[in-house]
Amino acid sequence: MALLSVSNVSHRYGRMGLTGAHHHQVLTGISLAISEGESVALLGSSGCGKSTLARLLIGLESPSAGDICWRNKPLSTLKGDEMRAFRREIQMVFQDAISAANPRRTVSEIIREPLRHLLKLSGAQQNERIARVMAATELDAGLLDKRPPQLSGGQLQRVCLARAMIVEPKLLILDEAVSNLDLVLQANIIQLLKNLQQQYHTACLFITHDLRLVERFCQRVLVMDSGEIVETLPVTTPMAFASAPGQALQRAVLPAFPIRREPRGPGLTLVSDNAAPASRPRLISA
Repeated sequence: MALLSVSNVSHRYGRMGLTGAHHHQVLTGISLAISEGESVALLGSSGCGKSTLARLLIGLESPSAGDICWRNKPLSTLKGDEMRAFRREIQMVFQDAISAANPRRTVSEIIREPLRHLLKLSGAQQNERIARVMAATELDAGLLDKRPPQLSGGQLQRVCLARAMIVEPKLLILDEAVSNLDLVLQANIIQLLKNLQQQYHTACLFITHDLRLVERFCQRVLVMDSGEIVETLPVTTPMAFASAPGQALQRAVLPAFPIRREPRGPGLTLVSDNAAPASRPRLISA
């Protein structure tokens, strides 16, 4: 049974103008399913509708058409305790950690907030769970009394991740959650996510435009373009995209090693700095 299933979902926004109502179609005919413990990437360029779909999946907005089901139950039918359970089992980490964390709250208060609203635990039980998730996200206990402006970007993103994981969700949605970090911090967060997924058996929907991150973390990739899923395929190295949007994103990936140009006769030779001299690839242009 799929944990989350989306069937033929479309979404549009309307506005009133001088000539009447106008509608902007954002999503068209989206269908997908995510199983327990699975890592799925939603890959697409900026503005293709990825974040809008994420808001629909967590119930912040309702689709204009189609169905979104959690454990085979439409989100539109969830009420009371069922809705509270849904809120606990699906969590989201946003791209902008600075906006997602109240600068006036301490790290302890930020991480504790979901426990107060979604779980009935004693103070001692809350403290125990906070200590456990701080260790899992590699955050020092000395940060608990700090506030967001006192943290580095990597620390703050891990605080947001700890806040999402504190209720031990079944599905974690990461909306460009590492895009604002440098490459070293990105690698650290990806490894941390792998560890958390093994520990909690949490499914992940990894929303990104960066194919390098997809190849390191996910098992399956959905390619999105102009509000539609245009391709679904397993993650391989290298990826074998058939769709034009997927191929375009693949071409946009920077080379793994820096390339320098060396003069050679009438043309140029491209030499990889990291390759052994005998095995360096050479491309000569006349």
